Amino acid sequence: MGESRTGVREISIEEFDEMIENHDDLLILDVREVAEFRRGHIPGALQISREILERATDDANRSWLDGLLEARQKSLVLCSQDGSCSAASADKLQEMGFEKIYSLAGGINRWEAQGFALVRE
Repeated sequence: MGESRTGVREISIEEFDEMIENHDDLLILDVREVAEFRRGHIPGALQISREILERATDDANRSWLDGLLEARQKSLVLCSQDGSCSAASADKLQEMGFEKIYSLAGGINRWEAQGFALVRE
């Protein structure tokens, strides 16, 4: 599809759906706030807000960071409400050594508009 200003590749809903079906090493990170996540998120997604990622190197977040760093070899798909908030998170993840980072073009809005299910809590 394209690359964001960070160099992270944007993928379409169709490409993302194919990745879900065919990649065992896929990690879906939803960078929205907890309340937004609870209103509806992609099945299997982990909620990690942009603020947490931006503070990821603080000692207070060390145990969380260690767990995330163990997943460096996985493919990461970042999603936000409309796909526009993934850039800062992608930058931070690239600084942390992640290489296979993708951003879901159109985000949760497009996912739902194309008829894909959301998990609601």
